[in-house]
Amino acid sequence: MVDIDLRPISVRRQCVLAGVHRSGLCYRGISESKENLDLMKKIDQLYLKEPVYGYRRMTAILRREGYEINHKRVSRLMGLMGLEAIYPKPRTSVPAPNHTIYPYLLRQRQARGPNQIWSMDITYIPMKEGFMYLMAIIDWWSRYVISWQLANTMEADLCVETLKKGLKRSGDKPHIFNTDQGSQFTSNQFTNALKEQDILISMDGRGRALDNVFIERLWRSLKYEDIYLREYADTEELEKGIRAWFRKCNTKRPHQSLGYETPSDYHLRPEDYGAQEALWWRNNALFDPCA
Repeated sequence: MVDIDLRPISVRRQCVLAGVHRSGLCYRGISESKENLDLMKKIDQLYLKEPVYGYRRMTAILRREGYEINHKRVSRLMGLMGLEAIYPKPRTSVPAPNHTIYPYLLRQRQARGPNQIWSMDITYIPMKEGFMYLMAIIDWWSRYVISWQLANTMEADLCVETLKKGLKRSGDKPHIFNTDQGSQFTSNQFTNALKEQDILISMDGRGRALDNVFIERLWRSLKYEDIYLREYADTEELEKGIRAWFRKCNTKRPHQSLGYETPSDYHLRPEDYGAQEALWWRNNALFDPCA
């Protein structure tokens, strides 16, 4: 369908014409042994239920369920998955060189409208063979998924790309942007991209379970309602499934906390934007993160 060597049509343009995402060509699920992949999926399920489990407690739980495994292996796999126990603890690690840790700005502060506060996070996505990482940006006020991207790494440049995509598609920018203290988010490349837009930078406190709660809930719902049930075989299939689920989540799924409105209705309320402007945004494919 897409010919990487075709000239003069670029790969990006071919993907647009074919209706497929470029990441489906560029990225492949990361390989591990079948035993490790099964184990990682189990760890992910346990972590979603009990994010306070560190690698030692996770090892104990897995052993009680019949897994013959030591804590070193669990520690390596959790590190590969980007998982760390959530509980208050002293700061014992040293940030990467030249990386600044910014304070958490959202304590006792609530969003009072769309595009005031955005949050971004990365999560591990299991597949039948291998796994991927999913990064997404969510609006705190409406729970609307602004933009997202699949990748086989957690590098800062991919996070910047997801940020720029969200800014372009929304046509607006937040006052505050919140992340955890991961090295990709503390990197100069990522923080400078926020500073260039005059966006205030907020970072979760280490071990704070509720600092980025809305996107953590999004991950839990996505995995239990879609990822674990379908066990996607390849990245193209995975991306189509995630796109469909995010579209449903944004436009068809009412939230109790939003007065049983959908995130898209709540994010683009006529009284906030004006009826004509809201109608234009709703009909504008650029704003649809699943387009």
